Amino acid sequence: MEQSQNEANLNSEEIARYARHISLPEIGIKGQEKLKTSSVACIGTGGLGSPLLIYLAAAGIGRIGIVDFDVVEHSNLQRQIIHTTNSIGILKTHSAKKHILKINPSCQVDLFNQKLTSINALEILKTYDVICDCSDNFPTRYLVNDACLILNKPNIYGSIARFEGQASVFNLKEDSPNYRDLIPTPPPPELIPSCSEAGVMGILPGIIGTIQAAEAIKIITNIGYPLNGRLLIFNALKMSFKELRLNSNPENRNITKLIDYENFCSEIKVKDEIDLKIESISVKKLKLLLSQSSRNILLIDVRNPIENKECSILGSKLIPLSTIENGEAINEIKIYAAQKNLYIFCKSGKRSVRAIKHLKKFGISSINIKGGIEAWNQEKNNSN
Repeated sequence: MEQSQNEANLNSEEIARYARHISLPEIGIKGQEKLKTSSVACIGTGGLGSPLLIYLAAAGIGRIGIVDFDVVEHSNLQRQIIHTTNSIGILKTHSAKKHILKINPSCQVDLFNQKLTSINALEILKTYDVICDCSDNFPTRYLVNDACLILNKPNIYGSIARFEGQASVFNLKEDSPNYRDLIPTPPPPELIPSCSEAGVMGILPGIIGTIQAAEAIKIITNIGYPLNGRLLIFNALKMSFKELRLNSNPENRNITKLIDYENFCSEIKVKDEIDLKIESISVKKLKLLLSQSSRNILLIDVRNPIENKECSILGSKLIPLSTIENGEAINEIKIYAAQKNLYIFCKSGKRSVRAIKHLKKFGISSINIKGGIEAWNQEKNNSN
């Protein structure tokens, strides 16, 4: 009798669609019903979010929330498999929803076309059963972690860089470790290479994102042994997995409110700028200077050539950070410095600080452009 009642909650098409799940004794009809009535929020629709969303939709998750404010670019397609060439230039959330509904038209997809912040995080995440952190930066990871602690939600974490990826499950139980147990304090921003700077093997986020999806299904159906208190590390070059135990520090659970995580993760950078007397300028002030007179100003882009080709500031000079740090470009920059005031930028302001520190060793003064080309483009969009 109980089984027939459960079957009535899955229609004939769903029973056929999820037959291979239902055949598993660990999942069965009851487990598939749990998936149907569950909800998952995914933060980010990039390399990690792509496979996670595809597999969760295929698995029969009833409601999926997607949080992202970015648009699809050519460089995304090497690894962000939920997007296609036809998606270039449109919001990632819209592209992802279109793909999800092709896989599973019954899935409810909620879109949040905005950046997750301390102001909106609790409101966005509070109605979801499981939170999947597929972000690519430290401020968002700390934000998601703390929001999950406040809301008492499990946080399925993944991260990737070059050929290595990590996955874990945080805050699954009252005494479970959380992200602050893995990384108690954020590293200096200028020491963290971006994906565009360091590169990433295209298949890598597919592996880690799929692991995150598997953990979500296990948690929802209450089967197996989730990565609670365990950090799984995958190395694609060695094709090896290893596991580290994580211990929970009760002090790291004492989170009662959300903070400004951009400031929290840039405190070390700010201290360095003060100690080393690194001068910075906002994009707004720089544009004002350029409008008054650009003859004595040289903008130096320290990103790599591929990034520069994708997007650049008119009139800027490309001098990759690597050529500054290996000394190759020092004499060239000395000539420029004798003639003009140098303003250094990168993608977000991390590599530019590194470049300025190195140039100081050779007596070359330069000014950091806060927020890099991301801030430049944002200011441009705001003024349009």
